Amino acid sequence: MKPNSVKHGAEVQQSRHDGLKWAAVVALLAVAVIANTYFAGIGLLYRVLGVVAFCLMAGGVALTTAKGRSLVTLARESKKEIQRVVWPTRPETVQTTAIVLVAVMVVGLLLWLIDTLLGWAMSGVIG
Repeated sequence: MKPNSVKHGAEVQQSRHDGLKWAAVVALLAVAVIANTYFAGIGLLYRVLGVVAFCLMAGGVALTTAKGRSLVTLARESKKEIQRVVWPTRPETVQTTAIVLVAVMVVGLLLWLIDTLLGWAMSGVIG
């Protein structure tokens, strides 16, 4: 077995059956697409439920692979990291938004002024 390194030093062991699992994932998704086409005469709700069921099965098999386990680890670490973020307070958010709006208006007015002056200069040159 060959170890795959993941960020933050975590190691995931790649199983020799991962190739078969990915083939099963592709087969499940292919069955979902083909069955959806084959049963076109059946109601849309039942076909959607069937496709969702096959996609969930494919996702479940994919999560048992080395890449799937590393994805779950990444999701857990991301959730922990989001909890550590210091989010701005409401007054800080309002103040920052006001600063951005004022800056956009000032830049807009400057661009309008430059455009007007250049238009006036060009009309004077052209006649």
